[in-house]
Amino acid sequence: MKVPRLVVAGATSGVGKTSITSAIIYGIKKRGYTVQPFKVGPDYIDPSYLSAISGNDTKNLDVWLMGENDLVQSFVKNSASDVSVIEGVMGYYDGFGGKTNYASTHHVASLLKSPTVLVLDASKVARSIAATALGFAKFHRNSRIVGIILNKIGSKKHERMCRQALANLKIPILGSILKNSESMESRHLGLIPVKEQKSLQNKIRKISREISDNLDIDKIIQICKNVPQLPKVQSKKFKKPTVTVAVALDSSFNFYYHDNLEALRREGAGLKFFSPVADKKIPSCDLIYIGGGFPEVLGQSLERNSTMRKLIKKHAEEGMPIYAECGGLMYLTKSISFSQKKYKMVGLFDAETQMTKKMTLNYTEGRITSNCLISSPSKFRAHEFHYSKIRNLARDAKLVYDLKIGEGIARKKDALTEYNTLASYCHLYFDSAKYAAKLVQNST
Repeated sequence: MKVPRLVVAGATSGVGKTSITSAIIYGIKKRGYTVQPFKVGPDYIDPSYLSAISGNDTKNLDVWLMGENDLVQSFVKNSASDVSVIEGVMGYYDGFGGKTNYASTHHVASLLKSPTVLVLDASKVARSIAATALGFAKFHRNSRIVGIILNKIGSKKHERMCRQALANLKIPILGSILKNSESMESRHLGLIPVKEQKSLQNKIRKISREISDNLDIDKIIQICKNVPQLPKVQSKKFKKPTVTVAVALDSSFNFYYHDNLEALRREGAGLKFFSPVADKKIPSCDLIYIGGGFPEVLGQSLERNSTMRKLIKKHAEEGMPIYAECGGLMYLTKSISFSQKKYKMVGLFDAETQMTKKMTLNYTEGRITSNCLISSPSKFRAHEFHYSKIRNLARDAKLVYDLKIGEGIARKKDALTEYNTLASYCHLYFDSAKYAAKLVQNST
């Protein structure tokens, strides 16, 4: 299949990849093309920005979670638009470890045979930026870098010096963005999710429009089209719906892989959405799914909705299957302490959540040690990303994930289970095993 495509990579984190990727999507759409966005790595927040500007749900591409073959198949299957634009993660060659490029943006670009545009932060350099660009271009035998975008340029003179320094590299400069351009707002887990603030959508469009005016969009489109073919894939069949899954989705809980929701639908689940912040009832269902998010930020609102907290606990005690990840796990503990305040939560688990200043960010790997809601005993891969700890855990607490890599809840163990509820810090990718099928099976 001929899939016009482009990877937008950065020399490091924080160089403005999301803003510039959004601007590229905006510029391509303005010229009459439809765009399908993708995000490398286990990220839930940046994809919401790309979705807002493109009008299409962003799909994740993660070698660690998906495997190489499934990643390529997912990309081809989901590339139904005119152009696919892939935002990278961290620095271009940063992946699982320091010895190889495994699970890096470059690894994904290589698997997809995709041209790459490298974003460089020019704020504190001039001629030296050529050394950085040369290093990235020569570090790997086939860097796939076909263009450079200069971000945080201080002045016309500064831009001219950078362009002079880069002139001999024969890598085209596809844009330069001034340092005083507006940027996206961040907090402890990165950018603020679009779902939290309606005003963000307007701000994203404004920033994207301004940045796109400083990019050579026509040249970028030309690069997107000059790509080799990828193998065709067969679409997976969807089973007739047999169960209903109630998915918590609002400004507090919105960290979901779209592929996970699609996997549930494919295995025979109909999805209904509800808000733990605002709703007073849960849709009639066979399973409750509470994903990650920022329950600490809206702790007061979650506490005030005692009707929802009591209802979820009642459902759990009556044996309804509940699957929760990260923010969902925090919500199911007795309380969340954040900014010197403690908010009451569901209280299903005899434990408390304490927000911390230290980030836990890992790919995880381990073994599911006993039959549980999502799987029989087996090996698994996942990821964890949070600024919290589970404190005062009951001595008889049952944890069913043993971690070889990662931190988990306590003592390199994760996934609390009580009644028919499973809640972990680990975020699973359902298609990496038959997790969606098991969830549906255990809900009938």
